[in-house]
Amino acid sequence: MIFTRSAKTTALALVAIVGLFAQVQATQADTETLTIAGGCFWCVESDFESVDGVKEAISGFAGGKVANPTYKQVVRGGTSHYEAVQITFDPDIVSQDEILNNFFSSVDPTDAGGQFCDRGQSYTTAIFTEGPDQKAATEKAKVQAARDLG
Repeated sequence: MIFTRSAKTTALALVAIVGLFAQVQATQADTETLTIAGGCFWCVESDFESVDGVKEAISGFAGGKVANPTYKQVVRGGTSHYEAVQITFDPDIVSQDEILNNFFSSVDPTDAGGQFCDRGQSYTTAIFTEGPDQKAATEKAKVQAARDLG
């Protein structure tokens, strides 16, 4: 009888774990990511965390030629890294185009020396695309931003 209860408890726990795993996978499948650089990553992260539909905005470094650089290395220069933010969002709530429009509205893409009071290569703007669809959307957004600025 103890074995039966133990087996039922184990089976119930496994069903719960499988259900939770399936739910997490479904949630991850319903999101997209976009990685952008636009000056101080903490400022960019803060801007996007408040956008409805953004699930997560994580600061880090992108690009560059040094594996696992430190903050000091990047800010000092020479690593070619950008301070970047990876934005995970629900495309049913906020579109990739809206994210890109928000990005181009919050930075000065014409400033090659950085952003605002943050100067240096690590603070310049960039968009790191994942695949041809994201690259096409980014190019479209850049063209629109150039029109808006012109």
